[in-house]
Order: sequence, then structure tokens, then C-alpha cells
Amino acid sequence: MNQTNLQFKTLLLLLALVTIAFIWILLPFYGAVFWAVILGIIFAPMQRRLQQRFGWNRNLTSLTTLLVCLVIAILPVIITSALLVQEGATLYKNVESGKLDVAGYIEQFKHFLPPYFQHLLDRFGMGNLEGLREKVVKGAMQGSQFFASQAFSFGQGTFDFLVSFFIMLYLLFFLLRDGPELVRKVRTAVPLAEPQKRRLQLKFNRVVRATVKGNVLVAVTQGALGGFIFWFLDIPSALLWAVLMAFLSLLPAVGAGIVWGPVAVYFLLSGSIWQGVVLGLFGVFVIGLVDNVLRPILVGKDTKMPDYLILISTLGGLSVFGLNGFVIGPLVAALFMSCWALFVETKPRVKLPLP
Repeated sequence: MNQTNLQFKTLLLLLALVTIAFIWILLPFYGAVFWAVILGIIFAPMQRRLQQRFGWNRNLTSLTTLLVCLVIAILPVIITSALLVQEGATLYKNVESGKLDVAGYIEQFKHFLPPYFQHLLDRFGMGNLEGLREKVVKGAMQGSQFFASQAFSFGQGTFDFLVSFFIMLYLLFFLLRDGPELVRKVRTAVPLAEPQKRRLQLKFNRVVRATVKGNVLVAVTQGALGGFIFWFLDIPSALLWAVLMAFLSLLPAVGAGIVWGPVAVYFLLSGSIWQGVVLGLFGVFVIGLVDNVLRPILVGKDTKMPDYLILISTLGGLSVFGLNGFVIGPLVAALFMSCWALFVETKPRVKLPLP
């Protein structure tokens, strides 16, 4: 019996060591592996429906699903990123050349503020046009350095990016094809009761689909609508503002209104009444209602976490994992809540002796 325990403990130690080593090997491509798993979860129902409807083999249905994913999910992100870099470079050139006088807009807006807020701007060195210009030019220079460094690092890491991209596609194909078998093997290895494993797997799938399919689609829709109204009103760098609104839409209690709201107020105070009214009405009744209409349909009430938990976990995930954190953060938070709920439900009840 002791020999059996020793062998089992040795096996556990070996298992822990090789698992750590395997994770260490995958760390350079963790983003590719992570997004292959996420996209595999999201597009697995499509692969199953194709197989059931047309009777194709798994290789053909997986390849078809992969091509659909590439067209509707991956290529738009790559194209938007390229356009965003170009838009940022154009914005910097306009600010540097004086074609876009941001400091002048802020100075004009300052005159419409109450005296208290004007005094507050003076205390921060933004009370005169020259001070504003100096800060704007300094910020533009820092922005240009950031874009330049990003472009340089992208050029340096183009090969790594292509390798990660093809690893993601390659792994996604096999996850779509062999996903059910892999899930069964993982569930068999997890030392939990079958109802608990089923509950955790269901929670994992729901949170992934809710975060990506639901929240991202809502954010993209709000960003696209915001970019459209900014373009319609001839506001410079509409694409940049659209991406910023889409990003802020991922955060509860923040939303896209933090972008279009001040612009609408500026239009109203500066005398551009119809632009301010149009932007305000469009923001409230079109951009704002997207969250209330689409999110319950795409996300669902049963997967909704408290807004404060989503906000904290999303911000924490972004700070730790970068862009991937907007999925990793809420996912970790949801599994944290589920595991603690399982623990509370299954922990042994200890009866205290009566005095």
C-alpha cells in the first residue's frame, strides 16, 4: 500500500513538472493558443450544424467553418488595425502642421465654462492658448513616438506574428474537428463529480460566448454607429473615435457616452446647435439603446455578472494580459464565482457539539 502511494505521489510530481514545462514552452504563443480555443468554442456549433445538415465529414466541415471564421472574425480585425494605424499617423500630421488646432478648440470651449472650472484649468497650466498648444504638441510627439515604436516593433516581429497567426489557424482547425473528443478526455481527467464538471464546463462556454459574441458585437455595433455619426458631422479622425467608443463600450458604467457626450456639449456651447442636437439624440436613442436591446439577446440574463465585477475584472485583465484580458478577466472572475459556489454547496457540514 505504501509502495502504491509512493508511486502515485511520484506520478503527481512528474505530472506537475511536465505540465509546468509544457505551459512554459507554449508561453511565447499563448495568444495564438488562447484565441484558437476561444474561436473554437464560439464556432463549434456552426461546425456541428454543417455536419448534421449536409452530412459532410469532419475535415470538410471544420475547414469550411475555419474559412467562415477567417472572413467574418479575423480579417476585419486585421484590416481595421491597419486603417487605425494610418488614421493615427494622419491625425498626428494634422496636429503637428496646425491644420487641426485642438488647443484652439479647447480654448474656445473654456470660455463657455463657469468661472470655477476656468480657474481650475488655469491651475493646471491650461489657462492660455500657448500653454494648451504646448501640451497638445507634447502629447502629439509622445503619440508619434508610440506609433513609431509600435510600427518598428511590428516590423521586427512580423515573422513572429505570422507564425502565431498560422499556429492559431492550424490549432483552430483541429479544435473544431476533434473538440468533442478533447473535451471528453479533459473531463475524464478532472477529479470532480460529473455534475460539477458539467456545471463548470457550461459556465466556461457561456462566459466565453457571452464575452466575445455578445459584448464584442455590442461594442462593435456601438463603435460603428458612433463612427458613422462622427463622419456624418465631419468630425476629424472618425475611425479613431469609433475604435475608442467600441473599447469603452466593453466597460460597464463607462460606455461610449464618455466620447460622444462632451462633443455634443461642445457643439451646443459653441453655437453649432443642429450638430449638437443630432449627435445628442443619435447618441441617446441609437447608440445608447443598442446596449439595452442587443446585450440581453446576445449575452442572456443567466450569464450576466454584476457590473462592478465585470468592470474590475476587465480592467484587471487588460492591465495584466493586454488586449486578451478583456476576455480572460471576466472568464477568470466567472470561474472564480462558480468554483466558490461549488465549494459552498459541497463542503462537509460540521456539526458543533451542544454545550
